[in-house]
Amino acid sequence: MSYPPEPWVLHGRACVAVWLVRAAAVPGLPVRVVTVFGWAVVGVAFVDYRPPGMAYHEVVAAVVVRDGWRVGVSIPRIWVDSPASQAGGRELWGIPKQRAGFDWGPGWVASARDDRGPIASVRARPSRFGVRLPVAGSTWQAFGAGLARTPLRATGRVTPVRAAWHIDPKGPLAWLLPRRPLLSLAVRGLRLTFGPRHRWTSDA
Repeated sequence: MSYPPEPWVLHGRACVAVWLVRAAAVPGLPVRVVTVFGWAVVGVAFVDYRPPGMAYHEVVAAVVVRDGWRVGVSIPRIWVDSPASQAGGRELWGIPKQRAGFDWGPGWVASARDDRGPIASVRARPSRFGVRLPVAGSTWQAFGAGLARTPLRATGRVTPVRAAWHIDPKGPLAWLLPRRPLLSLAVRGLRLTFGPRHRWTSDA
């Protein structure tokens, strides 16, 4: 499967939520989960990537982790509707992308399902206003016999939103339940640069 060389520069929009989940419920990760009194911080996002760059949809769950003193995120679950994105994510960075189908309605309404059934959905009403914010960090993923540390940099116009999230209780994100998001955000004008990968030996 052909996919662009790294780094990938992606553009689009996203609806993001922050959850607190019992650390024991988080799927296994190759680095240590950051916990606050036994709770892990998890970000879930529906992303609509558009040209310029690759065009596809994504739903992702990312957990805040640390490798020694370095803090980043690790992705235990992610789905896309692009074969090229799936292959590139797995082969370049060790991100375990799976395939899913997406419905992205007018405005900020999105849902995803795989061959076994629904995964998640969101319905949000963001305001027209927002603040452009930069974000920089890294992902850590199992890669071969070690870790892949992949830097990411993002900018976008961010605004808090009222959002109704539904996680299918029989689906692959059911470990988020019965919690509800602490906060939901809409990101317009997203520009994400992902990569290049660095090999990393954990000292956690």
